[in-house]
Amino acid sequence: MPPAVVEKIRQTLGDRIKNLNIRSDRRVYIDIDAADLTYVARYLFNNLGARLATVSGMDTVKGFEVLYHFDFDSDNLIVSVRVLTPHDKAELDSITPIIKGADFIEREIHDLLGINFRNHPDLRPLILPDDWPTGVYPLRQRRANKGSETENA
Repeated sequence: MPPAVVEKIRQTLGDRIKNLNIRSDRRVYIDIDAADLTYVARYLFNNLGARLATVSGMDTVKGFEVLYHFDFDSDNLIVSVRVLTPHDKAELDSITPIIKGADFIEREIHDLLGINFRNHPDLRPLILPDDWPTGVYPLRQRRANKGSETENA
C-alpha cells in the first residue's frame, strides 16, 4: 500500500492529475498538463516537503516528455511528475523560481533538447561548447517533417 502522501497528493491535486500510476510502494507516476506544472511543483516542494531529485527529458513520438522526480525521503518514495510539450512549441514554465536546485538541470535540458523554460533566470548554454550550432539539439530524434528530415540531430 502506498504511503499516505500519495492520498494527500490525490486529494489536493484532484482534477489536475490526468493519470496516477502506482508502480510499487516506492514509485508513483503522475501525468499532468504543462499548465499545472508550477502549481504541482510548488505543492510537492513547499507543502509536502519533497526534494527535487532530478529532472529528465526525452524526445518521444507524442512530443517532449519531461519528468520531475520528487523524493519523499521519510516515506522512501519517489513521485515522478510527467508533462508533455509539443515538438512544434517546446516550452514549459520553469520551476527554478520555486526550486533553485532546478537551475542547472533545466539548462541542460534546454541545451540537449531545445525546450524553452519560460521565466528561467538564466538559460545560457551550460554543457554544450561555445561553438555549438544554434538550433541544433543533440538529443532530438530525427523525424519526418513534411517529407524531409529535420536539421536537428
